[in-house]
Amino acid sequence: MSASFKTIALFSRPQTDGLDGRILDEIDAWLSQRGIQVITQTSRSVRLIQAAGHRADLALVVGGDGTMLGVARTLAPLHVPVVGINRGRLGFITDIPLTDWQSALTAILDGQYAIEERTLIEAQAWRGERQLFNARALNDVVISRSSRAGMIEIEVSVDGLYMYSPRADGLIVATPTGSTAYALSVGGPLMHPSLRGFVLAPVAPQSLSNRPILLPDSCTVELTIHHGRHARLNCDMQTFSELEEGDRVTLRRSRDASRFLHPPGYSYYATLRSKLNWHEIPGLEPRRG
Repeated sequence: MSASFKTIALFSRPQTDGLDGRILDEIDAWLSQRGIQVITQTSRSVRLIQAAGHRADLALVVGGDGTMLGVARTLAPLHVPVVGINRGRLGFITDIPLTDWQSALTAILDGQYAIEERTLIEAQAWRGERQLFNARALNDVVISRSSRAGMIEIEVSVDGLYMYSPRADGLIVATPTGSTAYALSVGGPLMHPSLRGFVLAPVAPQSLSNRPILLPDSCTVELTIHHGRHARLNCDMQTFSELEEGDRVTLRRSRDASRFLHPPGYSYYATLRSKLNWHEIPGLEPRRG
């Protein structure tokens, strides 16, 4: 075993579609046979995830991207690396197919892996001088209209400079990790995870000239609700706050970053080809890497 990983926290959600509890037991037993202490945690409680993270050298997530997001975001301040075994639908950030978990973990425990830092966004919502909300996002921060209301109007400022006030169904601020999620579906660009920037993308804007824009992640973005009752703020679609007219949201890069651990052979470009169904050239053998 690797001296680096003496204790591994095993995270999952029992309600994940297709996740058989026997798989978790098998992984637990396999790790234990190699002299590794295993901490199993199936709760979504932030407190319990943090408690497991404080004791672990590595976090192993079995599930989908949603589970991976929650664990990686929570453990970021603890600097615990996270690796995912995909048992969800898409699996953009859970690298290891369920069928390959033994070979991948064997290599990782032998020290064959790469660690990559992923940017987080720090979001704070304010009503006057009162803070309503404070949370982090690994994928994106979204302000959206209520299902009971029409478009919302949001004033956007960057480092204190006014940018514009789009009328739209919502506004997305995404990290490079989140550029392959909701922001992609509204026409945002793909960003390599190593890039230092944010995607600001309107959702169904009234003006077709309101296009996504890339911003440096060294800036502070302020979003003020000018028109639109019952707007909603969410981080990674997992933490929420209701907003009223006049409320403002400040966004900046978090001081903490999530640490993703990748198994041997990992390639971001291979992930894009696989998950986005990019086709190879007809008649040629598929390329590796």
